[in-house]
Amino acid sequence: MSTTRTTWLSTIAATVALTIARPAVAAEGVRTVDAPAARRVVVSIPDRKLALLENDRVIGIYPVAVGAPVSPSPVGTFSIVNRVSNPTYYKPGKIVGPGRANPIGTRWIGLSAKGYGIHGTDAPSSIGFAKSHGCIRLRNQDVEQLFARVRAGDVVELHAERTPEIAQLFGDVR
Repeated sequence: MSTTRTTWLSTIAATVALTIARPAVAAEGVRTVDAPAARRVVVSIPDRKLALLENDRVIGIYPVAVGAPVSPSPVGTFSIVNRVSNPTYYKPGKIVGPGRANPIGTRWIGLSAKGYGIHGTDAPSSIGFAKSHGCIRLRNQDVEQLFARVRAGDVVELHAERTPEIAQLFGDVR
C-alpha cells in the first residue's frame, strides 16, 4: 500500500473515531454524551395491549392478540433476538412467502423464548382477542411502527397479571 494511501486511510479513520467519540453539545453549552435510549416493550396479556417505552416514557400503546387458552403466550422477561421485514411463514407442511396471505404479516420481531415473537397478521379482526398460537400479534401498520423503534437486545416483558405498573400504563379499567 502506498504511503499516500496509508496516510489518507489513517486520516479517514481518525476523523471517524473523533466523530463517534465527540460528545454532543446541549443547548446551554453543556457537553453531554448521547446515550442510547433504554427501550422496553411491556405486554399485558389480560388487557391485550402492548406499550413501547423509551427511557421509561411511553412512546406508543397498541392493541394486540395474545395466545389462545390452548396455546398461551409465555410469561416473563425476554429480549429481542432478531427482526425480519417481510418474513416467510414456516409450519410443517406449509410455507407462505411474504404477502397478504402471510399469517405473520409484514414484520417479525423474534424473542429469546424460542419460537415466540411479536408480529403482524393477515387476520386483523383477531386483534384484541386470545387467538394466537402464543405470539403477540399486532395489526401490520402497528407492528411496522414498533419494528422501526426496537432493536435486538431490547427487553420485552409479558405479564399475565395486572401489577400497579400495568394499571398505570394501560389504565385501571379494562
